[in-house]
Amino acid sequence: MTIFDELKARGLLAQLTDEKEIKELINAGKATFYIGFDPTADSLHVGHFMALCLMKRLQMAGNKPIALLGGGTAMVGDPSGRTDMRQMMTKETIQHNVECFKKQMSRFIDFSDGKAILVNNADWLLDLNYVELLRDVGAHFSVNRMLTAECYKQRMEKGLSFLEFNYMIMQSYDFYELYRKYGCNMQFGGDDQWSNMLGGTELIRRKLGKDAYAMTITLLLNSEGKKMGKTQSGAVWLDPDKTSPYDFYQYWRNVADADVLKCLRMLTFLPLEQIDEMDKWEGSQLNRAKEILAYELTSLVHGEDEAKKAETAAKSLFGGGVAAGSVPTTEIEKAELGEGISIIELLEKCELIPSRGEGRRLIQQGGIKVNGEKVSDIGFTVSEDMFDDEGTVMVQKGKKVHHRVKLV
Repeated sequence: MTIFDELKARGLLAQLTDEKEIKELINAGKATFYIGFDPTADSLHVGHFMALCLMKRLQMAGNKPIALLGGGTAMVGDPSGRTDMRQMMTKETIQHNVECFKKQMSRFIDFSDGKAILVNNADWLLDLNYVELLRDVGAHFSVNRMLTAECYKQRMEKGLSFLEFNYMIMQSYDFYELYRKYGCNMQFGGDDQWSNMLGGTELIRRKLGKDAYAMTITLLLNSEGKKMGKTQSGAVWLDPDKTSPYDFYQYWRNVADADVLKCLRMLTFLPLEQIDEMDKWEGSQLNRAKEILAYELTSLVHGEDEAKKAETAAKSLFGGGVAAGSVPTTEIEKAELGEGISIIELLEKCELIPSRGEGRRLIQQGGIKVNGEKVSDIGFTVSEDMFDDEGTVMVQKGKKVHHRVKLV
């Protein structure tokens, strides 16, 4: 099976500018392609994960990836998929985030011996002369056509700033610059980037008289049509300090039955034949499929050792035991505990709730347990005598979230 056929079979392909040309180039290992990552946080998240996996697949097939860090475009902010304007970040914050992204990307992409390129669009965007850009690039863009783009249409009612309106031009300029410098002939990205990507292919055609291609990846949506990779407390991060390997494992272990096979196809590197066999699985067998999914993805992001620890901890907790070393832990000092700490305050300290109101609601609905006992009183206090001989209390939220509190 060719790499193109595999991408298709895995359900990754969404829109393509020229299927025949793209197919020939990537199958022959002759694509120099880029995917852009705007550093809007200090860690990559699950939303970036599929793009990184696509880069890895294409690199394994002999193609050359360019990872573009958006140090320049992050100064503007992508309006795609947004109902409001992004908060503007300082140059220092953006640079810090760029450095964090660089470290994480090397887990997925092989940058050795020129096999891949890492660039930052701040290197060319921040030094552009405004009037020259208007004359050189702006003249090739039709405002009428830009306003028909989905990323702009959905913002017109609430208001689209002129700052954000320039984002398409800047992303298009990136593609043009990468084509000139590195012979980059393809851009890949999320399906919500289609209009911006077309702008780049058109700019290259108008300025250089050359053909370049764009392909979008199917967005990772659950069976309800919502983006995956978010929890009640926020995004699922690839940084272990922001989302522990255990929590990362648990996120995938707990996906809906209707989503597990799709996630296995789109995100793992397991052979399609093996995944197709799982299509026949039912009932409790689907739990095994979820365990495979969780293990494979945790191993990809955090390494096999962390995946094994997370798997052991999850099975131990499910069976009633505690593999404490792998469960997310919050330390609390004896002096801070005093004569006791309220359950609401403890849930906040463990970052298990986004607000006290949410904590009260969970308790009233029977969604909180301490040491396996349901908490029904919002005034419940956790005292020192509840800690075991190792100075541990186990807090459970719902059926699937476990947290260890350690007294120090």
